[in-house]
Amino acid sequence: MADAVVLGLGSMLGAGVFAAFAPAAAAAGAVGLVAGLVLAALIAYCNATSSARLAARYPESGGTYVYGRERLGEGWGNLAGWAFVTGKTASCAAMALAIGTYAAPGHARIAAAAAVAILTLVNLGGITRTARLTLVFVVITLTVLALVVGTGLAAGHGSVSRIADPAHLSPLGVLRAAGLLFFAFAGYARIATLGEEVRDPERTIPRAIPRALGIVLLVYAMTGLTALAVLGADRLARSDAPLAAVVAAAGAPALTGVVRAGAVIAVAGVLLALIAGIGRTALAMARRGDLPRPLAVVSPRHQVPARAELAVAAVVIALVSTADLGWAIGLSSCTVLVYYAIANASALTLPGARLVPAAGLAGCLVLAASVPWRSLAAGAVALSIGVIARAVRIRTASGSTPRRS
Repeated sequence: MADAVVLGLGSMLGAGVFAAFAPAAAAAGAVGLVAGLVLAALIAYCNATSSARLAARYPESGGTYVYGRERLGEGWGNLAGWAFVTGKTASCAAMALAIGTYAAPGHARIAAAAAVAILTLVNLGGITRTARLTLVFVVITLTVLALVVGTGLAAGHGSVSRIADPAHLSPLGVLRAAGLLFFAFAGYARIATLGEEVRDPERTIPRAIPRALGIVLLVYAMTGLTALAVLGADRLARSDAPLAAVVAAAGAPALTGVVRAGAVIAVAGVLLALIAGIGRTALAMARRGDLPRPLAVVSPRHQVPARAELAVAAVVIALVSTADLGWAIGLSSCTVLVYYAIANASALTLPGARLVPAAGLAGCLVLAASVPWRSLAAGAVALSIGVIARAVRIRTASGSTPRRS
């Protein structure tokens, strides 16, 4: 149980807390950011509950890709898998850009591409995060966040009036902030997608996901309120490295280097695990023919889906070379929300309570449609490509099947 909770914490405590507050503040202001954080947490809770019920029924790798296929049909499973791969690839780009922004502000794209290349090579060598190594990353992350919160509160530069500032508050802004902040909560799927590697998954997964989510919400709330109190919504929205800006504004510029280094280590740890997770989902999809079958090859030496991970790395490097951080966060949130919408729809077919999955389904669809339009358009295009590719594959397969005379 403890290892599973640590795994969930290690997957969620990453780029979101270090980067997502800035675009959320730009979208909704101070009060809207706080409201958006609560709304994102509520939707994440619904998703976690639905995912936990489904994972207990289907404790195998693949997550909602498997649940959609089993409960709704192959087409919905394919859409879920495509949404997951698209969303998490965008997440990788966002995390890499966060690493670049904190590590090398003047050369963020170069540093981001280098980080992706290095971590992919580490994964290809068969070195993935164990629960013990994940615990190290979690401790580093929590230490950095405690430093930020402690410095911000102790210095006396914070103001409650900045948190309560109603400027830029609007219903659409709150929804947009919630959609962007959902990016910071989405990592709990890591537990479900690696269900085959969790001990006693029927018992462990339903307990571990909500516990990890509750801890993360508390950490995010303390960090976000501190950032708003010290910087205010406008300064927070303009900051490329928000948590480093908090300690600098709180009168401790000497600590910005520590915060930047801690952010790089924390986000790199999540990115390392995420590349492995996407590769495994792509492997499962390729084995079923929903992605090109050559991606289903597993390295005999290190037992990793080498081709799938290399393909993911290539796409991520292309994204970090052209996209900005806010766009990547929006694209990730949009497509991952579609993924969880399918999870909630799948949970609706299970016997038992229907209110939570119904609320999760509605919430996911509303938040997905509320992200900035550039991210929404990119998400729609990406998911359409997945649907069209499957239709072409099915038509080609049926056309090549010999007819009986």
